[in-house]
Amino acid sequence: MRKKKEEMELPKALQKDYKKKNKKRKIKKIIIVIIILIILGISTLAFLLYGPYPGFREWLITTAMTTMSHQYLATWFYDDETIQEVLDRNKVQEINEITDTNTIVVDNTDRTEYANEYERQILEKDPNNDDYKIIEIKGKGYSGYMAVIYDPSRIKTVYTKKLGTSGQYLTTMAKDNDALIAINGGGFEDPNFNSNGAQPLGITFSGGKLITSKSYSGSGGLIGFTEDDKLVLGKMTVKQAQQMKIRDGVTFGPFLIVNGKSSTVLGNGGWGTAPRTAIGQRKDGIVLFLVIDGRRVSEPGADMNDLIEIMERYGAYNAANLDGGTSSVMVVNGEIINDPIDSSGAHRTRYISTGFILTKK
Repeated sequence: MRKKKEEMELPKALQKDYKKKNKKRKIKKIIIVIIILIILGISTLAFLLYGPYPGFREWLITTAMTTMSHQYLATWFYDDETIQEVLDRNKVQEINEITDTNTIVVDNTDRTEYANEYERQILEKDPNNDDYKIIEIKGKGYSGYMAVIYDPSRIKTVYTKKLGTSGQYLTTMAKDNDALIAINGGGFEDPNFNSNGAQPLGITFSGGKLITSKSYSGSGGLIGFTEDDKLVLGKMTVKQAQQMKIRDGVTFGPFLIVNGKSSTVLGNGGWGTAPRTAIGQRKDGIVLFLVIDGRRVSEPGADMNDLIEIMERYGAYNAANLDGGTSSVMVVNGEIINDPIDSSGAHRTRYISTGFILTKK
């Protein structure tokens, strides 16, 4: 490699000194570029956080405040008043009703006429499987799976065997209960944002037995199946649930659709964009398990509007949001089929309290 002309013209004794000075100049240039980039980065972040356009601010606050362990991403930058103002502008206005079970008529008759493509996807059974069908779901910014369950009588609630001490992985619950399909269920208590899934929120029923009966003040409420296999959504007490003969259920929300009426989503719904799990039932009794992946650059996940639109598209008459984020998992024949990603970016799931399963015949 040729030396630069000016270097060659220097006496040999001075060439070493020239190289040192040239190296120092290069290092200074690099440092200046780094400083400029840091200043630009800080300026851009400040503009996004506190500038005149609220989109990023509202996305950050609503997404962070609905996570189990990363609410600090909002509380670092904003005071409680600002956070509450954003949450008040972005929320789900639920239908203030309890499911009318008379509107659901479980119909196991095979049909060959379909109102639209989504109806065909639901009613056209897998020729190799009468128990369920898996449909891939794709939309702007998200992808996932829907499990179509034809016999709602075989849907049960499962819960951690270490209730009060620790949650369990959904794969373990599915295996222990010989499940064909499983999805995660309701939320769980999370003191200091380090919960291990030991304590389910609110009311939990499994096989007609009352498992937990804690008070619950969040959105949504009881999400449960009656003895005649109808999905009931409602804010109710244990006594009311028992009067409705709830056999299997969990507590969470918000409710997405009640009695065919969709909730109104203000702003982004207050739940941000994230991996999601939801459950719904059509008027013909067919149950829909939905899991949406997220936390990728190209696919951050779904918001409440997305869940409502998907459930409407596939004919859900009642539908509710279940626990999301790292908890969002679908297990089919003992294997996780979606791609859960935790808040650190690792591809893994977490301990949870409850789930819904499809049992074998």
